[in-house]
Amino acid sequence: MEKELYSMIFKRKSFHIFRDIGNINPDELQSIEEKYNNLTPLINSIQTAIRIVPADQTTCKRGQEYCILLYSEKKDNYLQNIGYIGEQLDLYLASLGIGALWFGIGKPDEPTYNGLDFVIMIAIAKVADDKFRKDMFKSKRKPIDEIWNGEHHREIGKIVRFTPSACNTQPWKVTAEEKSLTVYRYKKSGKRGIMPADKVAHYNRIDIGIFLCFLDLCLMKNDISFERELFTDNAKDDCEEVLTAKYTLLQ
Repeated sequence: MEKELYSMIFKRKSFHIFRDIGNINPDELQSIEEKYNNLTPLINSIQTAIRIVPADQTTCKRGQEYCILLYSEKKDNYLQNIGYIGEQLDLYLASLGIGALWFGIGKPDEPTYNGLDFVIMIAIAKVADDKFRKDMFKSKRKPIDEIWNGEHHREIGKIVRFTPSACNTQPWKVTAEEKSLTVYRYKKSGKRGIMPADKVAHYNRIDIGIFLCFLDLCLMKNDISFERELFTDNAKDDCEEVLTAKYTLLQ
């Protein structure tokens, strides 16, 4: 993964409504497609693809100019993989001055592409630089003690807690030790925002992939090399805590 994406963590924001937008030019569209092909997947064996389509070819009506449609094979942890790749793209878009919104409930005109199934879309539009986040630390997030168990590596926890998530559910917990980080997908009973109950686990798996992207970038920024073990998440929707990944920290 490109370490340079780390700085965009502080700039990116979710644009729930696009106003006063500019136009994304053809060279920028091409660069998005080219960048996607060089992003780092969470799981190498899962095939994915994107299509960039005009807004009117989807059901997303947030004032965007285009939507990036993400497609994938349906294999174990494919949702986490899409979140991990898609968030790298989200951060890259911020570097181009392109605002983005992960839009979970949108439907595309084409539900399949090259044998892959549609998973989720990212709405995009060109926005002025002053529309991006000015102070990430003013964003509403859980206190660090709710997501980070342990006194080790809290400087990383203070950044990764700003990972975006569906309906701001922030479905993660980390147990931090000196030489390891253990990540869990966490859902407090009865807490789901406005999401339908049968969709919470679906979107929270994508969220966990986004979280792992932020976590990896923070580790890289702090020059901490690591080995990651990823666990298959086939837990039932009512599970409160599901083991997701364990990081062995090498330095």
